Amino acid sequence: MLRLQVPLPERYTSASPEELADRIATAKTVLGDRLFILGHHYQRDEVMRWADARGDSFRLSVLAKEHPQAEYIVFCGVHFMAEAADILTGDHQKVILPDLNAGCSMADMADLDSVEEAWEVLEQTTDISGVVPITYMNSSAALKAFVGEHGGAVCTSTNATAILQWALDLGDWRGKGAGGRQVLFFPDQHLGRNTSYQLGYSETDMRVWNPHLEMGGLTEADLKDATFLLWKGHCSVHQRFRPEHVEQFRAEHHSGIVVVHPECAHEVVELADQVGSTDYIIKAVAAAPTGSVIGVGTEIHLVQRLNDETPDKTVLSLDPLICPCSTMFRIDAAHLAWVLDNLVEGRVVNQITVDERTSEWARVALDRMLAIT
Repeated sequence: MLRLQVPLPERYTSASPEELADRIATAKTVLGDRLFILGHHYQRDEVMRWADARGDSFRLSVLAKEHPQAEYIVFCGVHFMAEAADILTGDHQKVILPDLNAGCSMADMADLDSVEEAWEVLEQTTDISGVVPITYMNSSAALKAFVGEHGGAVCTSTNATAILQWALDLGDWRGKGAGGRQVLFFPDQHLGRNTSYQLGYSETDMRVWNPHLEMGGLTEADLKDATFLLWKGHCSVHQRFRPEHVEQFRAEHHSGIVVVHPECAHEVVELADQVGSTDYIIKAVAAAPTGSVIGVGTEIHLVQRLNDETPDKTVLSLDPLICPCSTMFRIDAAHLAWVLDNLVEGRVVNQITVDERTSEWARVALDRMLAIT
């Protein structure tokens, strides 16, 4: 998805870390309670130090909603997160993304046109009344609205099991057809696959829908028989973790603990001691015995922060090449200082807005998720 971030003035790009910190601190003081800065777990430390709240994407959006006194919500994350915050917050609140180029490669792997095309194929091939669309939180507002309008729901990496079980347990809610016979899950195939296995299904119950191929690269029989149609999408960071990384960690740390995110490939998840969301990983590290060596399969900024903040344990990345999330990495102190200085001067830059109709249906999907879990 093309996004246009204007170049920063030279006074920001050439500023020292100390000068940027002074700018940010001054702006925060001036703006006071009118400002609420959200920091996703994967952000750089130079940004995270200024966050009024840390968390995963949905939790931060809820926190923004719970702070109605804040006129400006500066979301240090990526585009879909800022959209979710705009959907949930009040009309008087403005959501700002410090760098418009901070997107999400996974979210961009499933766009509305491609999903609508897939839905049309399913309508022509199978009983669409039995198909329930589920989108991961890491998706655009347009896709959240799509599942809301078509009877589905949003899920997070924490509640995916409950949401998929709900989808398959649905009665004949449309008044025709099977109802809850099949799930179209996007955009991350790995979360969908790992969750399906957790529910007791096997690979024979799953098919991968490739949006770049006719009929998703599947046969008519596949489309009719599969319980789970998993979109061919992935997280560029979590897909890097491989079984050999786990094996190497265990060879070096015989009593070590392996904790990975469910966006990792299934063969990695099978080898891990624990699997869960970013919040789960944080809690797993906190609960580990003193002296533990913990190999973590998730974004490096969180891993390093966990190691720094738990000096009684050693927290290591399973990936020896240590690859950061390149889109999360775009937001830095210079961009944060720039948006805050503009707010102090009465200018709102990089505001993220979701149109009324999209917001309405996306809220339906999010409300369904909350009602289920």
